[in-house]
Amino acid sequence: MADPYSTLGVARNAGEKDIKSAYRKLAKELHPDRNQDNPKAAERFAEVTRAYDLLSDKDKRARFDRGEIDAEGNPTSPFGFGGGGAGGGFGAGGFGHQGGFRHDGGFEAAGAEGIDLGDIFEGLFGGGRGASGGFGAGGFSSGRRGPAPRGANVTYRLQVPFVDAALRTPQRITLADGKPIDLKLPAGVEDGQQMRLGGKGEAGPGGSGDAIVTIEVQRHPFFERDGDNIRLDLPITLDEAVGGAKVKVPTVDGAVMLTLAPGSSSGKTLRLKGKGFTRKDGERGDQLVTLQIDIPADDADLKARLAGWSDGRNPRSRLGG
Repeated sequence: MADPYSTLGVARNAGEKDIKSAYRKLAKELHPDRNQDNPKAAERFAEVTRAYDLLSDKDKRARFDRGEIDAEGNPTSPFGFGGGGAGGGFGAGGFGHQGGFRHDGGFEAAGAEGIDLGDIFEGLFGGGRGASGGFGAGGFSSGRRGPAPRGANVTYRLQVPFVDAALRTPQRITLADGKPIDLKLPAGVEDGQQMRLGGKGEAGPGGSGDAIVTIEVQRHPFFERDGDNIRLDLPITLDEAVGGAKVKVPTVDGAVMLTLAPGSSSGKTLRLKGKGFTRKDGERGDQLVTLQIDIPADDADLKARLAGWSDGRNPRSRLGG
């Protein structure tokens, strides 16, 4: 993978805002949905996404800048000793490629996929490979060759509308290969949660990697999440508060009628059972509706009706006022 800064077209000292802006611009241009007849765009889209995934993670970015990991996030000096330049190789005259341990325990030399470490040691030490895979008396034993490496994982970011997240509405996502799939959201889905799609990453000798999807739950204009509950501030008129009324209230499931008792005050919270987010146990949270009395700024009729009337109570007495 190319240098992530070059991939996104930003300077090495670019701020988070510039990195995010560059990624959004490129992702919009290269998204497979807009380039169905251009497979190279899908490859470029995946590369841009991986670069953003690294640079948007402060820890990974810092480690990359220090030369501790490469653009794929792999250690550049797996054996812990330097001397091989920026790549952390085996010293002057040593191996010219960066290497790293695979997740399956094998060794992989960057830029030289398929090289057998046993063959390299055989060339260095002159040992002959016996029937058991050794290198002669006192030599290195290669043992069994590790399994072939899988392909790389591919990361995606999926923006999910607030209502869809609450109702777990399936989301369609287009993978880097151009194939769309319908993603079922898990119970209790949260902003920033990751989902792993096995075998949906890049192909490799040992099988395909995975697709890692990060969920981003979008904000709503008037709903607000509170754990598994949903909060809503509901404006009501003065006459609805004083005399009581039935009012229409929006929920993620659609509008419902809510009964207000006479003398309802601002700040009073009513509960609509089962109108929140789905919990991990399959049950749903509630919607909490907080009343807000909305009084017009300059209503001559209201002033005339209240002329000469005053409320003799002191509603601030409990506050010591």
